[in-house]
Amino acid sequence: MIRRLLCVQNQSASSPSSLFSSTSTNNNNNKKKPVVLLGAPQVSTIVLDALLTASASPHSSFEVAAIVTQPAARRDRGKKLTLSPLANYALERGFSSHLIFTPQRAGDDTFLSDLKALQPQLCITAAYGNILPTKFLDIPSFGTVNIHPSLLPFYRGAAPVQRALQDGVKQTGVSLAFTVRALDAGPIIATQTIQVDDHIKAPDLLELLFHKGSKLLIRELPSIFDGSAREKAQPQDDSKATLAPKIGPDESWLFFDQEAFVLHNKVRAFSGWPGSRAKILVVDRTGQKKTLEIKIITTRVCTHESVQFNEADDIAFVDGALVFPCGRGTMLEVLELQLPGKKVVNAAAFWNGLRGQKLKKL
Repeated sequence: MIRRLLCVQNQSASSPSSLFSSTSTNNNNNKKKPVVLLGAPQVSTIVLDALLTASASPHSSFEVAAIVTQPAARRDRGKKLTLSPLANYALERGFSSHLIFTPQRAGDDTFLSDLKALQPQLCITAAYGNILPTKFLDIPSFGTVNIHPSLLPFYRGAAPVQRALQDGVKQTGVSLAFTVRALDAGPIIATQTIQVDDHIKAPDLLELLFHKGSKLLIRELPSIFDGSAREKAQPQDDSKATLAPKIGPDESWLFFDQEAFVLHNKVRAFSGWPGSRAKILVVDRTGQKKTLEIKIITTRVCTHESVQFNEADDIAFVDGALVFPCGRGTMLEVLELQLPGKKVVNAAAFWNGLRGQKLKKL
């Protein structure tokens, strides 16, 4: 199954029409509009599930005709090739491997030839991760629609949820917008706003927004198909646009000269990947020091009125949390952390494992 899936983009060289002949016949019989979903990560499966459920309705006017996703990649330190979460989920739902495309680029000629043979009327992107060229966007008759997890024009780019949490926003949302060549700049069909909890982490917020976005998509599909969505779609105010650039692993380090709320927001934003790292000193009873790198998993801004530190760089343990002194007299409580190659532990278990050694921030 994996081998056939990996070879899909090469099959059109022999007979692209044969790949889609049965699908085309079905389309003529039931007159359902072919829809193609583009995505890759786990949140994309939320959209596929919503589309498959809606398309199974007796009154549905569309069907999911194909999936476009990222090529299989070597994950987990270079082990075997692994399909994207969306490809795996599609196969679990009984999707034909011949209709799961994995082009290196969405502009590949062979892939575009296969896509044209399918004659999709609408393409939907959900965290696909590849730039769509004009020759792709020209194929679906009703255009391409993107589910973007921010309130556009805010946070255009690769990491809207992470950058919003890093900024400590109190409100965000999801946008349904037509795709144009400019980055996340297409006319907006609809949005939904949500309030952001102070402790929600990026993976959970991303999942929530894609659930909301999937419902928004299903609600708006009739207007997309009858053309009224194109008429009501509102152009974005580019002057208000903000960017959400891709996150790099070098950004994961925490520096405790910053205020606690800044660090707390960063931990929430970088949860999952790349995570938040810090270096601390462990001082034994003889005064010997060693540097320890830790991954900080869960935090909160300290609300204790006063915590006693023997020295300015000491890390205290108070009420089940490691308390780090931070910039401007603020304090950050670390509730969960992880040592390299170890499991995540709570702060109490980590503190008990020190057996009287002291901790200092770097």
